[in-house]
Amino acid sequence: MRGTPVRAAGARPLWVAGALVVLALCMIAGLLGGAAGIAPWQVVLQVADWLPFVSADAGLTPLEQGLLYEIRLPRVLVAATVGGLLAMAGAAYQGVFRNPLADPYLLGAAAGAGLTTTLLIVLVPAPSLGIPPVAFLGAVGGVFLAYALGNTAGRAGGTATLVLAGVAVTSFLTAIQTFVQQFKVEELQRIYAWILGDVGGGWDKFWLVLPYAAVSSVVLLLHGRLLDVLSVGDDEATTLGLRASWVRFAILLAASLATAAAVAVSGLIGFVGIVVPHVVRRLAGGSYRVVLPLSLIGGGAFLVLADLLARTVIAPAELPIGVVTMFVGAPFFVVVLRMSRQGALT
Repeated sequence: MRGTPVRAAGARPLWVAGALVVLALCMIAGLLGGAAGIAPWQVVLQVADWLPFVSADAGLTPLEQGLLYEIRLPRVLVAATVGGLLAMAGAAYQGVFRNPLADPYLLGAAAGAGLTTTLLIVLVPAPSLGIPPVAFLGAVGGVFLAYALGNTAGRAGGTATLVLAGVAVTSFLTAIQTFVQQFKVEELQRIYAWILGDVGGGWDKFWLVLPYAAVSSVVLLLHGRLLDVLSVGDDEATTLGLRASWVRFAILLAASLATAAAVAVSGLIGFVGIVVPHVVRRLAGGSYRVVLPLSLIGGGAFLVLADLLARTVIAPAELPIGVVTMFVGAPFFVVVLRMSRQGALT
């Protein structure tokens, strides 16, 4: 992308190390936040006690230890995993389509996963284990539908055509989802809460998303160099012996799996896939060997902080986490759109 400096790959370990420190601090902050009055130093000691070969007495009661381990810790881990998946998927979509506005939420991936998940909730009792595969099919279907619709305009449509197609597909799939919800009114509150985003729910959510997160993350991280090659154009990539169509297909599947896994356990959380990758590019350059791992780590830190705000800003009540990300993401999207129109990002 023009206007985004590509920094030396040798600086990558430093950026990753710094990002991991930020993520760790954000996760500790996430453990500190909550209605229960546990002292910060006690939380830090308890976290140290969970580490291998470390023994520390935090002075917590069994009830307080259970609160930290059974409620706050899995919530923080789910938020970090979901945020990382959405941010990395957004960066991958932007690389595949060479469009700075591409994002799981705008390309129809999240809406497709949301529709198929809603269908499963409405039609099947206790569908938890089946949600990720079904959400994956919906995510892939949504992306490819938006891509096919965007291609009808040809090259003349410009970089915004795909996003406009994604908005149209998202609106259509969301309309179907709303229609389906009416057939099971007793589940409406549960579905509505899921749509607005929720990373609570204990260890079950974390163990459910973990295998899908691991597979999609490994595949995308291994394709960072190939995305750099694709960024110079298909003709140049072909001369270097790269089969661009197959690489795009593999990355799209992995990004859609990441999106589906995130949506399956947390609902529709928007804008993470736009905000984080663009911040990463501004700080560390445009090489996808740097952008992808930093988006994974930065997305986790971003969503952990968003969840902390959701839990504390109107405590003891909670805001849906999707509302917090929209407050941050909507103005940011306007800025990115203006920069894109001025040619700074395309």
